[in-house]
Amino acid sequence: MGAEPTILEPHTPHQPSEPHIIVRGEGCRVWDSTGAELLDAVAGLWCVSLGYSERRLIDAATRQLERLPFYGSFNHRTNDVALALADELAAVAPMSRCKVFFANSGSEANDSAIKFAWYYHAARGEADRTVILSHERAYHGSTAVAASATGLAHMHGGFGPLPFDMFHRLPCPDPAGELARESSPEEFEDRLLAVAEETIQRLGPKRIAAVIAEPVLGAGGLVVPPPGYLRRLKELLRQHGILLIADEVITAFGRTGSMFGSQHFSVEPDLLTVAKGLSSAYLPISAVLLGEHVWRALGDQSSRLGTLGHGFTYSGHPVCAAVARESLRIVVERDLPGRVRQVTGPVLGEAVSRLADAPGVLGVRSLGLLAGIDLAAATKPGVAGKRLAARAVEQGVIVRAIGDTLILAPPLATEEHDLTDMVKRLDAALAAEHSAPAGE
Repeated sequence: MGAEPTILEPHTPHQPSEPHIIVRGEGCRVWDSTGAELLDAVAGLWCVSLGYSERRLIDAATRQLERLPFYGSFNHRTNDVALALADELAAVAPMSRCKVFFANSGSEANDSAIKFAWYYHAARGEADRTVILSHERAYHGSTAVAASATGLAHMHGGFGPLPFDMFHRLPCPDPAGELARESSPEEFEDRLLAVAEETIQRLGPKRIAAVIAEPVLGAGGLVVPPPGYLRRLKELLRQHGILLIADEVITAFGRTGSMFGSQHFSVEPDLLTVAKGLSSAYLPISAVLLGEHVWRALGDQSSRLGTLGHGFTYSGHPVCAAVARESLRIVVERDLPGRVRQVTGPVLGEAVSRLADAPGVLGVRSLGLLAGIDLAAATKPGVAGKRLAARAVEQGVIVRAIGDTLILAPPLATEEHDLTDMVKRLDAALAAEHSAPAGE
């Protein structure tokens, strides 16, 4: 490639090195600048749910570009496509009579949801409710507010005041974590709820606005919480007048085998955020779904203040919304949540389970089309994961290393034989790493 690239890449250690350049995609495969064909077992960044060559999405964008390439949603004026998408999202949402606010990324959606929680409590005369709780190891985005909610230290290091003082943590609901040791699953769930209650009491119930939670923690290492935890947490929060924001940027639209991850765990959140799979990542769009009690309070308050002082130029962008509408139609028509639940999820789960005895593997887990493989640490944390991810590319498959956990989150449209092939290639990468001479 020659000269050092001028692009400043996100979530990247910036030292002189050449990036791995992807130039083409089709189905669940991509090709890089060397011509190598790779199975993409992470759907880009958990997001290309319909694969890289869904003609209906491309045609939807083209038609809308020709008809109305842009119109915003400020000052009581919007476009017909955003209106239609809002109706269609509300129709499948796990909350009754919700309304929809559009943004452009998961970070913006989570940032907006937190601001709406503050606005909601101020509207009800409880402006002192400013504290936001989230989980250790949770990822909620990169804006200043969303990064403050994120429970990962590298999202704060070097960024001055982050995390902001009103953000506090609950323990990570990891069944393999410290809090779960020497406990049954039921005892672990009880401990999590006890710590949540203690935290609420310590901080003051009347000071807490919301808890933001991923149904499955993604960038924290694919943590699947105990089955009753989120439902019981929501009930605890309801008793204290605290809102639950479900961050479904990764889990929405079939990834877990339900349309929404909240449904898998039988919980109805007060607010819910979506992004990635909303448009299968073909164009940037995200949304906040607000329960009726929340949007009614926001409406009353905005009438008193004269406006709802929040929004983005591209909120409800018609081309992005057109692609999202078509993506949602495809998810529903093909019953991708049902297919994940009944067919592809079990195929991936069975294939990954066979890696449990592979050299260097400490444990595996899966839910729907999400899987995590924990590796034995090398000389220092993260080295084993980085090495295995590189070995996987050599074997023709892209996985994501988060510390010493390998993540698989393939497109929902992936065929069964490609799922098993992804895992076979990963198995070959594990074997190659195990047999490599020390120091290679």
